[in-house]
Amino acid sequence: MLDPKKLEDIAKQIQNSLPSSIKNMGEEAEKRFRTVLQSQLGKLDMVTREEFDVQTKVLLRTREKLNAMEATLAKLEQQLNGDTQAKLEQPRDYDQ
Repeated sequence: MLDPKKLEDIAKQIQNSLPSSIKNMGEEAEKRFRTVLQSQLGKLDMVTREEFDVQTKVLLRTREKLNAMEATLAKLEQQLNGDTQAKLEQPRDYDQ
């Protein structure tokens, strides 16, 4: 969820942009704005910065593992291709 301080700042910006006759409603209007903002922003699918940073680290570790697995697979394929080539080059009993 968003930082309550940021919500308060947004509510104040909205309140400050209103005509002076509406500004006089004071705290009640600010509370209503805050409530509406929290409700609407709560509907958004958002994560905290901490959650984002954790998932970024998980992604980096996963990428490292994937790169290592790709390198291992390439070595195994190379070994398999080398073994297959060596078998093809061996003389067969019926060739002699």
